[in-house]
Amino acid sequence: MQTGKDLIAVFGATGSQGGATIHELLQAGHKVRAVTRKPEGDAAKALAARGAEVVKADLDDAASLERALSGAWGVFAVQNTWEAGVEKEEEQGKRVADVARRAGVRHYVYTSVASAHRRTGIPHFDNKWRVEERVRELKFPSWVIVRPVFFMENLLGPWFKPGIDAGTLAIGLEPDTPLQMIAVADIGKYVKLAFEWHERLNGRAFDIAGDELTPVETAAALTEVLGRKVTHVQVPIEEVRKGSEDYALMLEWFDRVGYNVHIKSNAKEFGIAPTPFRAWAKQHFTVVAAR
Repeated sequence: MQTGKDLIAVFGATGSQGGATIHELLQAGHKVRAVTRKPEGDAAKALAARGAEVVKADLDDAASLERALSGAWGVFAVQNTWEAGVEKEEEQGKRVADVARRAGVRHYVYTSVASAHRRTGIPHFDNKWRVEERVRELKFPSWVIVRPVFFMENLLGPWFKPGIDAGTLAIGLEPDTPLQMIAVADIGKYVKLAFEWHERLNGRAFDIAGDELTPVETAAALTEVLGRKVTHVQVPIEEVRKGSEDYALMLEWFDRVGYNVHIKSNAKEFGIAPTPFRAWAKQHFTVVAAR
């Protein structure tokens, strides 16, 4: 791989994982093509201002994918279950991989989910495993699969943030269930290495995490950061199930089994210092609370 010459196409460019990946790649001097459905948006324009080539493509349109991947040495592929649905996400994941292989992409990086290989029975975990299998079957010259755990940034979303603002961390987990989490910025760092270390990591699939806390510990950390009481409230799993069977199955699996990333081993192998939850919360929630 030649830094600044070999083109890396990044999907989900204006999203969380894609955005973190582009940040790391540009900072390291790599040549980046940001792939998005909305090249006219402010987020895409900001990427262009930083030096990324911005192109339009739709994960459901193979022809647009072919144009977006023309001349790319590497690809970072990501899809969104909660936006596309389980079946469509799988179709999109396989479609991008198929098109990339036909386009002559030399190195393929796919972001899956931690424990996808463990037969969890969680629909949006199992579908990513099937996409992983497609990536393997295609026999790219080199490929890497990165599997992150639960995002810390999820707590900034509509499922959690309103409750936290009101003083409750409402989640359908037992109070003492350990939940491994990761800051999205850390995912970008791992993906950057997945490109730079493509020869060393070729054929690897690995889970990544940054910290592990129970809901009670997470609420205590938020209390410390915000300077006001945040209490864990266990949402009845049947209430969760009314909104999403998939999400309920995931929470039940967290209580019963859970992720098993060895955080310290990853830090040693990859040289990436994991972001502790308190440090992440201090950066994000302090800014939000001050507005």
